[in-house]
Amino acid sequence: MRLALRLAVKGQGRTSPNPCVGAVIVLGDQVVGQGYHQKAGTPHAEVHALADAGEKAVGSTLYVTLEPCNHTGRTPPCTEAILDAGIARVVVGMRDPNPTVEGGGCNFLTVNGVDVESGVLEDECRAINRSFIKHTTTGLPWVVMKAGMSLDAKISYKQGECGKITGTRSGQLTHQLRNSLDAILIGVETAIIDNPSLTARPEEEGNVRDPVRVILDTRLRLPVASSILHQESDSPTWLFCGPDASAINEQKLAATGAVIHRVPVDQSNQLDLRAVLRVLGRSNITSVLVEGGAKIHSSMLQQKLVDEVYLFIAPLFIGQQGTPLLSSFMHTENKTDCRLQQVEVRQLGEDTLIHGILNDFSL
Repeated sequence: MRLALRLAVKGQGRTSPNPCVGAVIVLGDQVVGQGYHQKAGTPHAEVHALADAGEKAVGSTLYVTLEPCNHTGRTPPCTEAILDAGIARVVVGMRDPNPTVEGGGCNFLTVNGVDVESGVLEDECRAINRSFIKHTTTGLPWVVMKAGMSLDAKISYKQGECGKITGTRSGQLTHQLRNSLDAILIGVETAIIDNPSLTARPEEEGNVRDPVRVILDTRLRLPVASSILHQESDSPTWLFCGPDASAINEQKLAATGAVIHRVPVDQSNQLDLRAVLRVLGRSNITSVLVEGGAKIHSSMLQQKLVDEVYLFIAPLFIGQQGTPLLSSFMHTENKTDCRLQQVEVRQLGEDTLIHGILNDFSL
């Protein structure tokens, strides 16, 4: 199962809205087949492993990180392929979190004479599919907050100006995150001040994919010359605006190829963030990296919409002239509301990474 887990993570960032799944086939004490789900719409992990095993699959044991599917989607049911191959035993890491299909694959195999065991390394199997689990059970994407800041929690050297605070290794990990998540989200102020490209440029070459670029722009103020609107990328740029945003600006921005989504605003005339996440979820975006700025981070945390946090801390103080990480004081009824769990602290060159989970839908 640990080998199946290592195979499964190879598909991270490529299988959405499907989960990452790894499969290993063992005959006696020999691994005779292995595979993983590589991309949505392509064969599942079990099919790749069965093809790898060939005739050696007869009478063998299949280890798979997620319960085999028993329904027809863009690919046939894996349970039928398992029966046809003559697999004698199936060991499952976790059941399918979709309440309408949970247990269906295991039950089908059991009824047809296959020995089934489930719950092996279940926590590890669920942890690699947090975004899939949340999207399947709530319809919303997994929200990852990312920020680079100083020791005194400033995200810029001067308010209204851009300037990189953290070092090279923090930047490399940021691009790995962009390459593994479905979308990246910023506010229009950040887009105007930084004029970013929001593309993925990981250190390793090969299978690189840009996330969908999402800008929250209540009044559609983003300049049409912005870099984010003129990228050579297979991924689109989406602008979320309020119902009263300028129709003329919408036409100009749409002419660059941007996709405009109008959503409701709240009492303070700010975009309804949960409505934004619902649109992303309905579009099969299962994970989103929120890179700021301060107003977005504050609102996301205040509304308990953040699930995972990456804070990159540079070893310097900036002072009052800098932009604070949070634009407003956070009022919490419970001190545990914003306490990170499963905390990881890591050194990245001169920077320190603090990584943790706020809402764990895998539990």
